[in-house]
Amino acid sequence: MPEVDLGFPRAFVEFPDPADEGQVFRCDLTWLTSRFTCIFGRGCQGIYADSPDTGCCTLGAHFSDADDERRVADWVARLTPDLWQLRPGRRKVTRKDWVETDEEGARKTLAVEVDGQWGCVFHNRTDFALGAGCALHALALREGRHPLEAKPDVCWQLPIRRTFRTVERPDDTSYVEISIGEYDRRGWGPGGHDLDWYCSGNTEAHVAAEPLYLGSAAELIELMGQPAYDVLARLCEEHLHSRLMAAHPADPPQDS
Repeated sequence: MPEVDLGFPRAFVEFPDPADEGQVFRCDLTWLTSRFTCIFGRGCQGIYADSPDTGCCTLGAHFSDADDERRVADWVARLTPDLWQLRPGRRKVTRKDWVETDEEGARKTLAVEVDGQWGCVFHNRTDFALGAGCALHALALREGRHPLEAKPDVCWQLPIRRTFRTVERPDDTSYVEISIGEYDRRGWGPGGHDLDWYCSGNTEAHVAAEPLYLGSAAELIELMGQPAYDVLARLCEEHLHSRLMAAHPADPPQDS
């Protein structure tokens, strides 16, 4: 099925952050109550047709900041060859083995070509003993941790998008607006137009047994904090039971 037109009506809710009076959350209820789920290995076609096995990991991952890179480095140091297919030999791994700088000077995970398909250096290919998937994700599961602890920020957040802006009120006060919504193909910038396939607006990926706000609770709690998530979960539940519900058009029919 083709992707849905992204210009559909959405329902948003705003509420103050219970943990910080200077912040207000603006959340896309349509997205957060949708039935989206990652279908990597279960029908994901990859963002580029010539690298279908690497999902959205084809280009590597940009680090959000130096702390993000340092956190990932701690996990990389514990990766073993049975978890990381592309780990270089028996020597100690250095940053140059997995970090590169793009044309704009931003640091990111190294992208490498294997058998004609490009992908992140941590992306194990289909012929690996563990199968295709992220080596950092596999390490976190082995250690009984959530994968968001091990992976670059952009990896575990996708396809949830968090953005910040300062809002000026007419009374000369201001607050920080934190938006939580869908990381659709437009979130990739101008390059999003060139993606051959993308999941968030595609019916094939809207097959979860539970709404996104429950399936991605750990990620949302990390992005918002527990107090704000608790408010969001209540509002999502109310939205699902509202007659005014604006469903995501990629979701299955409500009576199915």
